[in-house]
Amino acid sequence: MNRRHLASLAAAIAVCASTALIADVKTQERTRVQFEGGLGKIVNFFGGKAAREGIVSSVAVKGDRMISINDTTGELIDLKEEKVYQLDMKKKTYTVVTFAEMRKQMEDAMAKAKKDAEQARAEQPKPESKPSEPQKEYEIDFSVKETGRTKQIAGYDTKESLATIVVREKGKKLEEAGGMVMDTSLWMAPEIAALKELQDFRIRYAQQVYGPMIAEAAPNMAQAIAMYPQMQEAMAKFQAEGKQMTGTPLSTEMKFQVQAPPQSAEGQTQQSEAKKDEPPPTSVGGLLGGIGRRMARKKEDRPAENPDAAPGRATIMTSTSETLQVATSATDADVAIPAGFKQK
Repeated sequence: MNRRHLASLAAAIAVCASTALIADVKTQERTRVQFEGGLGKIVNFFGGKAAREGIVSSVAVKGDRMISINDTTGELIDLKEEKVYQLDMKKKTYTVVTFAEMRKQMEDAMAKAKKDAEQARAEQPKPESKPSEPQKEYEIDFSVKETGRTKQIAGYDTKESLATIVVREKGKKLEEAGGMVMDTSLWMAPEIAALKELQDFRIRYAQQVYGPMIAEAAPNMAQAIAMYPQMQEAMAKFQAEGKQMTGTPLSTEMKFQVQAPPQSAEGQTQQSEAKKDEPPPTSVGGLLGGIGRRMARKKEDRPAENPDAAPGRATIMTSTSETLQVATSATDADVAIPAGFKQK
């Protein structure tokens, strides 16, 4: 089950009904994911031009069909036939999977995940009767603001909104104990009905494929959220603050950063050899501490980052998505298997 199918299932859980009339639309979009440091160099080297400049995809919707293609792969969804055609643009071939087969894959995956979880719980050793260290608690801050910046994208006037999510130790500032920051820059245009059709189609697709499993997944999601009060608070803030953002996002840049605790920048370099065999983190605190230590060890080896960035903060990943073109018409040929393609 690939990420695109899982994203469709998540969308259907969030929006359990859609009665919108599907119209014709064609769009072109560029997406890019950029990693910093050594990992970024490896990705750029092996990913070639696509990793450096991004991937341009063309999407078209007409009636019960949607196609999405780029230079190497493509996918054609037919709601009436209940089939997905997976395209290899280089070899000019395609394979077909039915909605029923996709449901079976998801059911098998859910059953395996449940079995693995039960087995892991059964094999987990009983904790020794030692006084445990107090677990750190974390808080999530969320805010949205308009920056006042404007620009034209795909022929539309847009305004920038900046959404920020901060994960920090409870009762402490980010700069005091470290944490994580995710800044999302959204360039919003007035609502574009044609782009909403893409979302509506994906929701219909998810409902048609995974409908019987949506009712099962939704309560599980609610239970998971209830286990983490910080997540509930963040979602409440998102709903309240998100009302400020109206329209259609035509460009989205998500930047994931880590703020190192002050103490991680002192005395950690000398301990780097001793830390090579440290166990993998088993908690949010362990994850933040490990990232902070690695940042401190490599601080002198890294080139200087943005001089305006907060001290001790490093960018781990940046994801960018931009709409290049929007058209409100599509033909049958636009949502057909390209000429010359053969089934494998």
